[in-house]
Amino acid sequence: MNDLLQRTRSIKLAIFDVDGVLTDGKLYFLVDGSEFKTFNTLDGQGIKMLINSGVRTAIISGRKTPVVERRAQNLGIQHLYQGREDKLDVLDELLAELGLTYEQVAYLGDDLPDLPVIRRVGLGMAVASANDFVREHAHGVTQARGGEGAAREFCELIMRGQGTLDAAQSAYL
Repeated sequence: MNDLLQRTRSIKLAIFDVDGVLTDGKLYFLVDGSEFKTFNTLDGQGIKMLINSGVRTAIISGRKTPVVERRAQNLGIQHLYQGREDKLDVLDELLAELGLTYEQVAYLGDDLPDLPVIRRVGLGMAVASANDFVREHAHGVTQARGGEGAAREFCELIMRGQGTLDAAQSAYL
């Protein structure tokens, strides 16, 4: 845990995958072809607290759905990339735009397309329900499964390491 907390100190940008991270990984299709996803409110609160602590946020997803755009807007996630299979390429674009380095990025993923980013960034984590190979190569693994509080745990880890978690929680007392 000390290594993970040390890695959080320089984080300026937290990036999330969607399916299997912000959701449970199940895909729901209606008869008309539209898709819906379920999101965890605890994760949403964690992302909002992280943003309020001064850490920028982004989503990079290989799939493209309107519901993810709506969720990102609702939470105030600043950068949204959908329908992009090469997540490392997206990361490079985003770092160039924001003037950040790999070491200043935290990433939470669950499957093989996430692995190049997980291995490159300062804090690359996998959710508990992630693919075994991905978990083996991540800096850390959440206790919670994707869609069940893993993003909240990730956000709170970053905030704890940066010394902002207590103040964020105390605001509700």
